[in-house]
Amino acid sequence: MSADKTRLDGQVAIVTGAARGIGLDIARLMAARGAKVIVWDRDVTPLAGAKDFSPAAVSTVDIADNASVERAFDAATRQFGQIHILVNNAGIGGPNAPAWDYPLEDWDRVIAINLTGVFYASRVAARHMRAHRYGRLVTVASIAGKEGVQNLSAYSAAKAGVIGLAKSMAKDLANDGVTVNCIAPAMTATPLLDAMTPEFIATMTAKIPMGRLVLPDEVAELCAWIASPACSFTTGFVFDISGGRATY
Repeated sequence: MSADKTRLDGQVAIVTGAARGIGLDIARLMAARGAKVIVWDRDVTPLAGAKDFSPAAVSTVDIADNASVERAFDAATRQFGQIHILVNNAGIGGPNAPAWDYPLEDWDRVIAINLTGVFYASRVAARHMRAHRYGRLVTVASIAGKEGVQNLSAYSAAKAGVIGLAKSMAKDLANDGVTVNCIAPAMTATPLLDAMTPEFIATMTAKIPMGRLVLPDEVAELCAWIASPACSFTTGFVFDISGGRATY
C-alpha cells in the first residue's frame, strides 16, 4: 500500500493569522497531520484558549511590516531549518461602505494586511523554497476577489490582488518544485463577521445555494490537502469553497 501523501510528517508550516478563526483551524489540522506548525499573528493571546493544539512555535508578527516578516521568517529557519509550507491566512474585512464613501485610512489598512502582507510573506518564503527545491504557498483569498462584493471595495480589491499574485508567482516558480494556489471561500463563520451588519451577513448567505456559511474546518481540510505532497501538479489555481455560489 502506498504512503498517505496527505500526511505532513516532517514538514514545517507557517500559518499567518492563526491565533483564531480559519487560521487556527488550519494550523490545528496541519499539526494533527504531522506538521510542525509555526503560528504568526499580531495578537497571539487567543491561542491560550485553543483546545487540542500545541504549536511548535508562536511569533508576534505584523504581516503588513516587511521588517517584521523578515525577522520572523529568519527566526523560523534558524529554529527549524527548512520551511515547507506557508499559508497566507491573515486578513481583515474592513467596513461596509460604497467606494465613494470608503474611509481612506481603512482602505490603506485593508490593502496593507490582505494584499501587501501576502506579498511580503510569499516573497521571503519563495526565496527559501526555491533554494530547497520544494514548497507550498497557499493563500486564503475569497469569492469577493472573483465577483466583487457590494460595499466591500477594499476587501474585494485585495482578494482579487492576491489571486493575481498567486497566478503570477505560480508561473515564476513552476520549475522550482514550488506550487502557489489560492482558496476562495464564500462567507465563513469567523470573528470577521463581528464587523459586519446582520443585514449584510443575511444578504451574503442568501447568495450561497447550500443556504449556510462555510465552516472554518471545511476550509482547513481543503487547505491542508493543497499544502500536502498529494497536490503536486496544480499551481496558479483558485480552489472555490462556496457552497455552489461559484460556478466558474
